[in-house]
Amino acid sequence: MKAFRGPKVWLWRWRRNPLKRRADVVEGWVVLGACLLTVLAGVLAGLAAAGAVEHGLARERATWRPVVARLVAQAPGSSREHGDRAAAGDRVWAEVRWRAADGSAHTGQVRVEPGSKPGTPVTVWTDPQGHLVSRPSTASEAAFRSTLIGLLVGVSAAAVPCVAGLAVRGRLERRRMAAWDTEWSRLGPQWGRTV
Repeated sequence: MKAFRGPKVWLWRWRRNPLKRRADVVEGWVVLGACLLTVLAGVLAGLAAAGAVEHGLARERATWRPVVARLVAQAPGSSREHGDRAAAGDRVWAEVRWRAADGSAHTGQVRVEPGSKPGTPVTVWTDPQGHLVSRPSTASEAAFRSTLIGLLVGVSAAAVPCVAGLAVRGRLERRRMAAWDTEWSRLGPQWGRTV
């Protein structure tokens, strides 16, 4: 059974009270500071991370270009197997060759349909230097990814001041309990005496 505590009083840590000690005031400011830092760190870190991810993905969409590459050799597997695997979406690795915007020739490994013939055109994505890259994220995929990463970074950043505030508050609580034990050991034996 819980003890009756009376009505909840807001901002009780800052109200005048003759029984309030210095440790109570310090604890009040620690709790307030930890709460403010938790919210501030979480929001700022989350927004910064989301903005950085969004900016990076937008830069990829702006600079990465599709290029038509050609198979160098026949892809492993057969076209009959391809018909059996088409439902599963199986693809095999094969070497392709393409020319970059500056005219230089490049080769790389990409996934293609099994049994594709040499010279079959394949669309690949390249960066400005002509290196092979993955397909860039669409605007909606980028928004989802940046929001998710922003939330994760924000929660992680908010955990630091929250945990630090809890640790400081726990230490203050232990010091207050030790002070109470000291006071009780000094005054407790006097309660049994008759004056």
